Amino acid sequence: MTVSTASYPFSVAPMIDWTDRHCRYFHRLLAPHAPLYTEMITAAALEHGDAARLLAFDAAEHPVILQLGGSDPRQMASAARRGAAAGFDEININVGCPSDRVQSGRFGACLMAEPALVRDCFAAMRAAVAVPVTVKTRLGIDDHDSLEFLLALIEPLVAAGLGTLVLHARIAILSGLSPKQNRTIPPLNYERVYTIKQRFPDLCVVLNGGVQSIADVHRHRAHVDAVMLGREAYNNPYRLAELSAEFEPATTLPSRIDVLQRYRPYAEQQLARGVRLHHMTRHLTGLFNGIAGGRRWRRLLSEGAAARDADWRVVETAAAAVQDSAGANSSVAEVG
Repeated sequence: MTVSTASYPFSVAPMIDWTDRHCRYFHRLLAPHAPLYTEMITAAALEHGDAARLLAFDAAEHPVILQLGGSDPRQMASAARRGAAAGFDEININVGCPSDRVQSGRFGACLMAEPALVRDCFAAMRAAVAVPVTVKTRLGIDDHDSLEFLLALIEPLVAAGLGTLVLHARIAILSGLSPKQNRTIPPLNYERVYTIKQRFPDLCVVLNGGVQSIADVHRHRAHVDAVMLGREAYNNPYRLAELSAEFEPATTLPSRIDVLQRYRPYAEQQLARGVRLHHMTRHLTGLFNGIAGGRRWRRLLSEGAAARDADWRVVETAAAAVQDSAGANSSVAEVG
């Protein structure tokens, strides 16, 4: 049984519309070694669309994991081969997304009701690639909120060789709740995640859902192998730098201004290729979250980057407006 890079203390969750390649490059500057996940990409999109564009990423993003959605074992195996050939370190199967669009495509959380199909997809993908294949799922769906229902999904996967399982510690309500509501309304059930680790001690279990602080990470890692941060990593990205410094004592905590300086060459390279500034800076708006001037930073960055000809000077202006330079551990003038 192969244990994946998910055994690192923390990772950043796959988030649709958020964890694109520009976001992942930014997160890598904050967390040098944490596994990063792509947005979910459907196997059908890779088969019928522009696979090269969908699978493009910067080498600096490693270790980076491709998350796939689908339910056709042949198609999923083909998508896994494409991902491995593109250089992804792992392939992850989405068995947790609750959106209507995903359900209509017969993948995501609704697949929890078809454990044999999930096993078949996993087995086909594992046979197709040398890199690890992992699964991310919920604890249950709708009225199926029991340990037995979850075990019916997990046991065949472990028997087929699953080495890493990411568990979002909530069930999904497939009818009546939006994807956004499904991230907060179903109650968290950490004990069930802990139980899975107890039942399968050789399985690398990664806990996702409601993880916000360094204390949260330590608390959960007393029971599971690793944790995954979603909204906290996106809305308060500096937390990733703090976590890296916590778990890697040799890592120096960078200032927020340092991070912007390191992102600038990448951003200017992308601008030269025709990428609009907004596509990158929309991921930076939370960098000064919780310190004086943070609200003004978000406003100036969002407004300034919307212009079609916006360039890095927008970031310089917004950073200069952050009044509490001590909170950024550096002079705001350094960003220029």
